[in-house]
Amino acid sequence: MATKERGSFLDKTFHLSQNRTTVKTEVIAGITTFMTTAYILAVNPSVLGATGMDAGAVFTATALASLFGTLLIACLANYPFVLAPGMGLNAFFAYTVVLNMGYTWQMALAAVFLEGIIFIVLSLTSIREGIFNAIPITLKHAVSVGIGLFIAFIGMQNAKIVVDSSTLVSFYSFKGSLTDGTFHTVGITVLLSIIGILVTAVLVVKNVKGNMLWGILITWILGMICEATGLYQPNPALGMYSVFPDLSSGFGIKSMAPTFMKMDFSRVFSLDFLVVMFAFLFVDLFDTLGTLIGVASKADMLDKDGKLPNVKGSLLSDAIATTAGAVFGTSTIVAFVESAAGVAEGGRTGLTAVVAAILFGLSLFLSPIFLAIPSFATAPALVVVGFLMLTSIVKINFNDFTEAIPAYITIIAMPFMYSISEGISMGVISYVFINVVTGKSKEKKISILMYILAILFVLKYILI
Repeated sequence: MATKERGSFLDKTFHLSQNRTTVKTEVIAGITTFMTTAYILAVNPSVLGATGMDAGAVFTATALASLFGTLLIACLANYPFVLAPGMGLNAFFAYTVVLNMGYTWQMALAAVFLEGIIFIVLSLTSIREGIFNAIPITLKHAVSVGIGLFIAFIGMQNAKIVVDSSTLVSFYSFKGSLTDGTFHTVGITVLLSIIGILVTAVLVVKNVKGNMLWGILITWILGMICEATGLYQPNPALGMYSVFPDLSSGFGIKSMAPTFMKMDFSRVFSLDFLVVMFAFLFVDLFDTLGTLIGVASKADMLDKDGKLPNVKGSLLSDAIATTAGAVFGTSTIVAFVESAAGVAEGGRTGLTAVVAAILFGLSLFLSPIFLAIPSFATAPALVVVGFLMLTSIVKINFNDFTEAIPAYITIIAMPFMYSISEGISMGVISYVFINVVTGKSKEKKISILMYILAILFVLKYILI
């Protein structure tokens, strides 16, 4: 680090020297993290809008909740993570709780609010921290690898490189797009994503600073060139929109009034309400733990015992942000796995989170610009970050099958089951079962909490 940065206000506040990073590195990491998580600003209003919620209000609630939560984790834990409404949980909120179970979105917000309150209590009593520390270091490395495969899969889906098929998933068919006339809508963006992955990979190999961010911007610019020349033709019916910012409505903050403080607690004591609240609680707990474990492992933030310093601050930030998010009018807040993109850029402190939070704040005023970043432009960063997280696999001891097999189960469960929490569940159950049955449990010093978690996970699959 440059001498002038040592002893500076930012250095003292975020301990930059101690974490072997610089202001420039943290700023680039923060911008990169935001660029890979900004899609939530476009996706969340669309998902929650299916329940009848005002999309403009949800956009503002999403931006404010992300700003608030990300600043919290910077202040309470000094970690380079983004907190925002979680993908999967927003779909559960909209399509399961509201559209399938028949709750109003106001009741669903009440469930999220109460879940957040319970989380705050659990975080203050160190229960969540105890769960984090109870998970063996092998599984923590496996979680990092599993998340890498998971976000790479998400990236390829966002880019439509991977699509639904008779075999569940398959590679996008360029030949088919030429036949059905969709090459200039979907096909060209798939090609741009593949080019973006290769460009980003070259930038990583060349060790170019800001390689993820440059990869996103280059892919986006190529998309604008293709649209300007007619090679790319937007088609909203296919979910393919213009990559140029729409400035027709000007700039300004959309009102949050339609969703602010609209929680309905009228069914709070009903059994099905408790089931819904528990579902939010469970998924949020283990998705956030999984993200913290995986990203922190990749960033070498875990200590020699596999513990994450200041984990309580991270978990408390998540809990408070979830409660505030429900008040604003959005679904459960979680730590975003895409934070790994900033970590891959060298982000190591809360300054990375502060930069990302500021950009979430700016997005309130510049929504047309930020919403114009297409998913095919951010997909290459997710795919390459997936590779970088995959490298944690070398830390797993494959000579000890009682360690390696549970790690393997954890890794494959995440992308195949499309869930970080399922990967953790499968990993914990298999780790305890295999070591107990083979007589290795005493040697491994499996904690009581691991046994409790394994039993709870088994009951979850039986009862839920």
